[in-house]
Amino acid sequence: MTDFSKPTHSTILVTGAAGFIGASLVLALLRGQRPVTVVGVDDLNDYYDVSLKEHRLAEIERAAQSNPNAGWAFRPGSIADRTLVADLFARYQPTLVVNLAAQAGVRWSISHPDAYIESNVVGFYNILEACRHSYDGGAPGVEHLVFASSSSVYGNNQKIPYSTADKADEPVSLYAATKRSDELMAHAYARLFNIPTTGLRFFTVYGPAGRPDMAYFSFTDKLRRGETIRIFNYGNCQRDFTYIDDVVEGLLRVLDSPPPRATGGDGLPLPPCRLYNIGNGSPVNLLTFVDVLQQELVRAGVLPADFDFASHRELVPMQPGDVPVTYADTRPLEEAVGFRPSTPLRVGLRRFVEWYRGFYGAEGERATRQPPLCSVNPIDALRGSDGNSGQ
Repeated sequence: MTDFSKPTHSTILVTGAAGFIGASLVLALLRGQRPVTVVGVDDLNDYYDVSLKEHRLAEIERAAQSNPNAGWAFRPGSIADRTLVADLFARYQPTLVVNLAAQAGVRWSISHPDAYIESNVVGFYNILEACRHSYDGGAPGVEHLVFASSSSVYGNNQKIPYSTADKADEPVSLYAATKRSDELMAHAYARLFNIPTTGLRFFTVYGPAGRPDMAYFSFTDKLRRGETIRIFNYGNCQRDFTYIDDVVEGLLRVLDSPPPRATGGDGLPLPPCRLYNIGNGSPVNLLTFVDVLQQELVRAGVLPADFDFASHRELVPMQPGDVPVTYADTRPLEEAVGFRPSTPLRVGLRRFVEWYRGFYGAEGERATRQPPLCSVNPIDALRGSDGNSGQ
């Protein structure tokens, strides 16, 4: 993990702080050596089991209490509330901002479009405006804005691996369209107001305490209940699975490496704005993914050794919003910050399954918690969805 040993004290605003990626980032910041105050905001909506978000917040509270060099403040609320965002910036004057709040999920955006416009577009606009006005009156303002985008912006791009230099103007879902809109708005604000800004396109993030609507989590819940899992495109999909610790390491390194401010030949600021992919750079076939998950569930005792997997899975056609392959070109990220995600799928899934057993209990045990009955289709994770923390 990056060693944050800088002597200066930072105040870092993290939106979506109770979400998967957001909480993981906050924990890393609070457990580090860097003197830091982390301000979190999250609306704790019920897109998935709120008790999991509360579990993450409890972990954060423990981490904050155990580090005398760290401060933690949390505000429940939505970044779509402009007054709330303005108050957070006025009260805490963050030096760094990480916008991870978003309404995640591809298929849900078809049936609930308003939630995506509200959080992903209006909410991010409010963050950009607050960053803009953080310089008012000559104040030093925000030193770096980092925001979550998604591999979904690539749509049905036929060129692989996906590069940030590729066109991304044919989204196949409203979710992808909102994330591409975020990238364009960020570029405009960086140019107009000289805000150092970095966007990160996440590729299928997974790991302990993740989102229950993601395939690895949803499949585990269904198999544990003896239900049938559906594998789309008859298993003929490849996904660039990215382990959460790798994502957090990339975030930390990017956060400390803002794009430099510079002036062009016309005397106007060049936009200090960058985009990177964060993916493992090693796509895995969906059937291989399911096979490894099954092996790890048996190894950990979450499922019995004689579990009949063949009778609990169904191969079905491709679904709307799906794409056959996602594959990240991570060379620009490696060149910029010296890091490339590399956690093998089996290692990451083993850590998830071990967490799952501890949280929900093994096969035959009396679990203290019940796995969530997730109403969201797990294909959201498999079409290249990013695993955004969400609000």
